This record gives sequence, structure tokens and C-alpha cells, in this order.
Amino acid sequence: MPSQIIPILLAGGAGTRLWPVSRDALPKQFLPLIGTKSTYQETLLRVQDAMFAPPIVITGPNFHFFARRQAEDVGVDATIVIEPLRRDSAPAIAAATAVARQRDPEAVVLALAADHIILDVEKFRATCLAGRAAAEAGRIVTFGIKPTEPKTSYGYILPGEPIGKNGVHAVKSFVEKPDAATAARYVRDGYLWNSGNFLFRADVLLAEVARLEPQIAEAVEAAVNNASNDLGFLRLQPDAFARAPQKSIDYAVMEKTDRAAVVVGDFRWSDIGSWDALFDITPRDGAGNVVQGPVVTIDAQDCVIHSDGRLTAVVGVKDLVVVSTSDAVMVVPRARAQEVKQLVDKLKAAKRPEAVDHKRVHRPWGYYESIDMGERFQVKRIVVTPGGILSLQKHRHRSEHWVVVKGTAEVTIGDTVRSVHENESIYIPIGSIHRMANRGKIPLELIEVQTGSYLGEDDIERIEDVYKRS
Repeated sequence: MPSQIIPILLAGGAGTRLWPVSRDALPKQFLPLIGTKSTYQETLLRVQDAMFAPPIVITGPNFHFFARRQAEDVGVDATIVIEPLRRDSAPAIAAATAVARQRDPEAVVLALAADHIILDVEKFRATCLAGRAAAEAGRIVTFGIKPTEPKTSYGYILPGEPIGKNGVHAVKSFVEKPDAATAARYVRDGYLWNSGNFLFRADVLLAEVARLEPQIAEAVEAAVNNASNDLGFLRLQPDAFARAPQKSIDYAVMEKTDRAAVVVGDFRWSDIGSWDALFDITPRDGAGNVVQGPVVTIDAQDCVIHSDGRLTAVVGVKDLVVVSTSDAVMVVPRARAQEVKQLVDKLKAAKRPEAVDHKRVHRPWGYYESIDMGERFQVKRIVVTPGGILSLQKHRHRSEHWVVVKGTAEVTIGDTVRSVHENESIYIPIGSIHRMANRGKIPLELIEVQTGSYLGEDDIERIEDVYKRS
């Protein structure tokens, strides 16, 4: 029986073209864009099969706790690798592949983007099986998708000579995103969309990285060999990893290697690179609209309308993207959805917090969200997961009142520890050393009222923290 394929999931991207839902503080791979599970969770479940070994996930230093929690929520035990900073896909894939090779020197690796949507899981697994023989023979196999239309937002692959009998071909050429006329010609000439997912032997991929991009290979090898165990996560050595040039796997390896092959994927796929991509892959209503959340329409046609909780109503419009969140509303013609990235760049230049941060802020222990704010007060809703412990801390400029609405809080103030139950409250004076923990079996929910002269998050002086945050 052949050894299991080791999946590696790339889960460190930003996804700015899906603003205002996807933001730097919590990007699209961790969000439920279709259905109730995030694309990251759906990708994890896609490789829950006897063909696959337990996955390796590589993600950024702000998302590792969240990645582990979402994996646990769907019953997946994943190895989480912390990428100290974003260096694009080539260093990330090489690092995760080196970790896979430590697990199995003869590993066959499946590299997957955690923010893609694949709707035909069994066809996807059949494609993995079809490409495995070529991968074991030393090819770096990419998954090509038969185009349904001449898309300008995807790269293209021209298949060459067949390899074996499983629909695998040598790659004749990789081409970058074309203009509309060129894309139409590519579709006529039999090109495939480049899905950006790969299957290969670990030793082959790492040898090609060493041959073609020695700086990446050296940096990754040092970062993996000197990685540390951090609360059950594998943290790559930051200084070594920072030496890796920032390059995509396509530029670094696939466009240069003579080992590239392509297997045709007969499954519905999208990288969800922009809001109009949801229009292509998501079921529509009778008027051709893609609707998510509490939405009401009258005489709306061929729109994407996404609401994160608040009622959103549209009347008499066509071919629009309308996205509503608790702190931002965006309206853009569907044909110009790719320009959302420029919008986010403009918001960042104006230092608008909505460009980067959500109102709901995730922490290793749970999350909080601001409900209301004034000149000398702020009201937050705080949720602490079972076993979650906030840092031992104090504030110089604010006091806090905590009202428990669900569960039981273990509250430390100075040398005193007490339990605060539902419908009970407690006061934290300015300067008091304090901590809160959830020792129960259900999420702890409370309302926090802050009052004082300064209410910023940088008025937290951490004295002790189980999550090792500075």
C-alpha cells in the first residue's frame, strides 16, 4: 500500500479584494464565504480521507491560535507552522515541505491554498490520485482547470506531451494573467487555468528550490532546522526565514523547472480572488443574484449581495456588488470588483482602521468586539473560550466593570481570586493587577464597560501571559 500523501495548507494570505469582509486582521481563508464553514475548514475536510496523512498548516504569527481552533472545530488534528513574516508562496511551500520531509523522507506532498473553493470533492481526490504516479516519478504536478470562459484574473498553462495514461501532461508553458483578447485565444487553443495547487515528492521540490533559488533554500533550511516548539506550534526561526527573497512558487520554480507537469482537474474551482468570483461559483436566486445573510431585494438582477448580520435591502439595481458589515458598506459594479484592492490601499493611506481591523478582534483566548464608544468610555462584548485565560495585566488610564451574561468567570484582582457568575458583576480599579479565566465547559460571555482618560489597547501592561505575547 502506498504511503499517505501529506497535505500542506497555505493559510497566510491577506485577501484584500474581498474587503470589507476580508481584512488583514482576519483574512478570507478563515471566513465562511459560502455556507457555514470557512474555506480553510473546507480545505481541511477535503483531505480527510485514507489517501491523506494529517495536514501541515503554515500561517502567520497573528493567526496560529485561530487556525488551530478552527481545525479543532471540524475535528482535524493539524500541525501548525508559524511563518514569522510573509515571504510569498515559494518560501512558505518550501518550509512546510521541509517539515513534511522530516516526518517522512520519501513524502509525497500536496500543496493547497486554504482560501480556494472546490465544490466536487470526490473529483478533486480522483485528480490527486491521477497525478500521484507522475509526482512519484519526479514531476512537480500542478492542477489545471478547464476554462469555462476567458478569465483575465487567472494565469494559464499550455499542456504538452502526455505523461502516462491518467490525463497528466508535461507543461509546455506557463503564462501570466492575460488581457481579454489573449485570454479568449488561450481558451480556443486549449490552455488551462493555473489553480496554484501542486503535488510533488518533497525531495524533488526542495532540490529544485535549491537549484533555482539557493537563497530561498538556505533561508528555509536554517529556519526549519532552528525552529522552536511554541505552545504546540512549530515556530520557524525568524531571522533565518527573513533572509528568503519574497517570491511566488510560480516565479521561483514552476516557470523555470523542467520537471513541471499538469493534471487536468475536472472539478469546479475558484480562488475567490474577488467578489465577482462568488458570482461564478455560487448558486443564484431566480433573478440571478448571489445572496448571503439577511438581504431583501426588489427588482435586483445579477448582483452579489453579502450581509454580515445587518438587514441589507437593494432596489432596482443590476450587476452590482453590495457588501455590508457592522462598520463598513461597499458598493461597486461587479465588472470592477478587481479594483477593491486599490480602494483598500487608499483606506490604508488615509489610516482608516476599517482597512485592516474588524470590529470583532480575535485573541488566543477568544474574541472581543466594540459595541459603543465615547470620549471617556467604551463598551465591549467579550467571549472567552473554555480553558481561555487572559493575561495578568494592569491599566494606567482606565477602570473596568465586567458583567457576566453567560458562564462563570474566574477573576483575579491583586491577591484575591473569586468566581463571578451569570448576572453578577465586578469592578476593576485603575492600576489594579487583574486577570480573567474561563475554567468552565461553555464559552464565557460578558459585557465590559471601560471608563477613563485613555482607552487604547496599548494601555495594557502584561505582567504574565500563558500565550507568550510580549
